[in-house]
Amino acid sequence: MADSEYTMPRAELDKPAKLLIAVAPFHREIADNLIAGAKAEIEATGATCDIIEVPGALELATAIGIAERLSNFDGYVALGCVIRGETTHYETVCNDSSRAITLLGLRGICIGNGILTVENREQAEVRADLKRMNKGAGAAAAALHLIALTRKWSASRKGVGFIPGVDEIQIAGTSKDTPTA
Repeated sequence: MADSEYTMPRAELDKPAKLLIAVAPFHREIADNLIAGAKAEIEATGATCDIIEVPGALELATAIGIAERLSNFDGYVALGCVIRGETTHYETVCNDSSRAITLLGLRGICIGNGILTVENREQAEVRADLKRMNKGAGAAAAALHLIALTRKWSASRKGVGFIPGVDEIQIAGTSKDTPTA
C-alpha cells in the first residue's frame, strides 16, 4: 500500500506577510515547541509574526477575532494543547475552540488551527516534536497557503465589473450639465 501522507510544497507569497501566533500556553513545553515550529515555517517563507498568549484554548478564537478587527495581520495561527482529563470539560474545549476557529475561517480570515486535542501527554509530545511532525509548523503552513490563495483570488478581481471613470456621483435621470436649483 502506498504511503497516504502528503505534504504540500511551501506556500509562495507575492510579498511578505505578517501573521499573529495566538497561543494558549497551559502546557508550556508543548506550546513552546508548537511556537518554534510555527515560527520556523513562517520565517522560511519570508513572512514575519507576532506572538500573544491567552489564558486557554477557548480564548484563542476571541483573541484572533479582536486582532482581525483592530490590527493589520494577513493571517493567524492558533496554538495550544488540550489533554483529556477526568471530566467532560475536554469535549467542550475541543469542540468549541475548533468550531470558533472554523467560523472565523468561514468569514474569510486566513487561520491555521494548531490546537492539539490528545488523549495523553505522550501524544502531545509526538505532535509537537520539532524533528518529526510539528503541528505548529503545519498550522502556520495552512495559514500561509490561505494567505497566498486569498491574494491570488483578490488580485484576479481587479478591473472586473463596473468601475467609475472619475470620483463623482451622478443621480439617475440627471446629467452633469443640468443646472441645479
